[in-house]
Amino acid sequence: MSEPSAPPPEDRDWTYVITQGCTECGFRPFDAPSAADRLRASVPRWRAALAGPSATTRPAPLTWSPLEYGCHVRDVNRTMGRRLELMLASDGARFANWDQDATAIEDRYWAQDPATVADELAIAAEQAASTLDSVSGDQWHRHGVRSNGSQFTVETLAVYFLHDVEHHLYDVGA
Repeated sequence: MSEPSAPPPEDRDWTYVITQGCTECGFRPFDAPSAADRLRASVPRWRAALAGPSATTRPAPLTWSPLEYGCHVRDVNRTMGRRLELMLASDGARFANWDQDATAIEDRYWAQDPATVADELAIAAEQAASTLDSVSGDQWHRHGVRSNGSQFTVETLAVYFLHDVEHHLYDVGA
């Protein structure tokens, strides 16, 4: 398959979902200690979306297929899991920039195998969920700073992270 047209770069600052939720997908802020359970609950829905007959089909030329969204969510799990680990290891951790649009092109999301992506997503989600399970007490208030200056606590990063996972389930209708 040839390289599809890239969707326009995402330029919204989605940090507002931490306190305001998301009217687009219906996400509501939640108690961060339930993040691990919510993350695990997303995996069967992602497996179903990636096993569907239209997993590799884009609904519109500039809208990702379920496969491309699944690749992105796999990588979100990996990236956010590492960020959580950094924050737990070092209060005030700084995160390198992650260009999700460049990653999609460099890693050829559209050409990956849906079943493999489903397995990789499940592993990455479980690793991130295990990190979330390990958080207790004051650790929820440890800080981290994204490369653009956005500040998070472990608690707010967990909410932000889960919105991304759940919003893309909405995007793929799962």
